[in-house]
Amino acid sequence: MTITDRQERALKELLRIAESVYDQIDEGEIPQMSLALRSKKNIEFDPRKNVWTYGDLTAHRGAKTIKGATLMLRTLHMVDFIRDMIDQQHSSTLREMYYISEGWGNGKFNSQDESNLLAEDLEIISRCMREDFKLRPEEDGARIIGDLTIVETDRKGKRKTINCRDDVGDSGYSIPFKVEKDKIEMKSCGAEFVIAIETGGMFDRLVENGFDEESNALLLHLKGQPARSTRRFMKRLNEEMGLPVLVFTDADPWSFRIFASIAYGAIKTAHISDYLATPGAEYVGITSSDILNYDLPSDKLTDQDVAALKSELKDPRFNDEFWRSEIEAMLQMGKKAEQQALAKYGLDFVTDTYLPEKLAEMGIRL
Repeated sequence: MTITDRQERALKELLRIAESVYDQIDEGEIPQMSLALRSKKNIEFDPRKNVWTYGDLTAHRGAKTIKGATLMLRTLHMVDFIRDMIDQQHSSTLREMYYISEGWGNGKFNSQDESNLLAEDLEIISRCMREDFKLRPEEDGARIIGDLTIVETDRKGKRKTINCRDDVGDSGYSIPFKVEKDKIEMKSCGAEFVIAIETGGMFDRLVENGFDEESNALLLHLKGQPARSTRRFMKRLNEEMGLPVLVFTDADPWSFRIFASIAYGAIKTAHISDYLATPGAEYVGITSSDILNYDLPSDKLTDQDVAALKSELKDPRFNDEFWRSEIEAMLQMGKKAEQQALAKYGLDFVTDTYLPEKLAEMGIRL
């Protein structure tokens, strides 16, 4: 396999960081690096783009202290490690990189949290993605099934055409950790929209009921809080294929945040919100109103749930009439519900009644 343009750009930016450190040392200066300050006070919600972004505040990482010098040493080790991976066309998980640092002497990490944060720092400084560094996440990608034809370049450099409905089994097509155009070309699509589903049980229910074919939809399993590759894949489907993205989750504060991370981005990944977020995504998940209107089985809110809901009332991602009313209603009733609660009315209710009714409210008639 050959080095891609994105990898070449990432390598160039990382080497620029290393060269800057060595140049400062040559000039007799204590080396330092500057990057966006990663704290809540430097997180801004951009109403024009509807995503989280970093503000103008910056932090300086220098070698004046032992702690600072150790961080600088780790940075250079990591740049060198990434350079070798790109040159050799190998890849590593973040976990593997943590263990590889055991051979870095005084530069080794004390915990994986330290190595993960430094990988994110390099993304911010270089304005490149860790996927372009050949760093892979531990989690698997999501599954998708429906009439989408892609051309995937495999590990041997061969291009294979795959239809995500006709050429896959019941589990669907597994989205890889890298989903850019040099890896996956989106060739054609017969579906009209995407339903992103939180739980595996509900994904399997919709697949078994043939909802992808009956509704002409792509069904995508989020696996809870979706991985970066899943969010990026959804964004490409939305922008390149013109498909609306509809998010189908449980009715609880944590599921509401899954939707928010898809539509607006998350604080943790504010530096790449433009890359990951799909601001046009809409919510078709279970709501507080649904719990009442469909008389769904429910559970009592925990203290943690209540605290999370109150926090969401202050979150600009939920600052509209729909979300405020739903969150306040959930707090008032003190109840939450799962997607699977719809099974109270039978295994076909979700595909025969619930989703058609919810989609009709959005102007999508099956």
